[in-house]
Amino acid sequence: MVALPAIPPESLWLFTLSGVLLNLTPGADVLFATASGIRGGPRIGALAGLGVGFGALWHVSLAAAGISALLAASPAALTALRWGGGAYLLFLAWKSWHAQPEANGGRGAGSGWGALRRGFLTNVLNPKPVLFVLAFLPQFTDPALGPVWQQIVELGAIFALTGTLITMGYGTLAGLVRQRLARRLGVLNKVAAVVFAGLALRLVVD
Repeated sequence: MVALPAIPPESLWLFTLSGVLLNLTPGADVLFATASGIRGGPRIGALAGLGVGFGALWHVSLAAAGISALLAASPAALTALRWGGGAYLLFLAWKSWHAQPEANGGRGAGSGWGALRRGFLTNVLNPKPVLFVLAFLPQFTDPALGPVWQQIVELGAIFALTGTLITMGYGTLAGLVRQRLARRLGVLNKVAAVVFAGLALRLVVD
């Protein structure tokens, strides 16, 4: 069993606090989980946030393996990811816009597995986390403490955990709002569709 490097407590606390503040700021992940909760209820919103968290772990793994650096050095690869992610979000927007209110009662829109998968794919197909992980995590590493890739794994796991809990919280709260507005599910589906489409536009244009 590989022992992870002992990161100094002051660095670890600063990193954790910075990560929490960044995750509390509504970004693409939070907006996606919120839109999922609006469309499908608290359970779907929470599972969409969990899927986003698994996507974050995917990006951390790529960074630790050195693959993210290769992707960041390839404009073509980043462009392909950006357009693929935008197309997927537009597909979700189309589905949400045309969803019938009757189909969203009870269990909410779609299955829990589907929400988990959508959250994961939305994060994985977004090139921004690739660049963010490369820019943010290495600031808190120190080669003197041991292999940098192990430190990235340790810090990335903390960042992914706190981010997942916060994103799930946003998704759950949005789902609770949906329950309070149960008579307006058709309107809420349209709101979710607009959010998904906006995220697609933001991903492609930025």
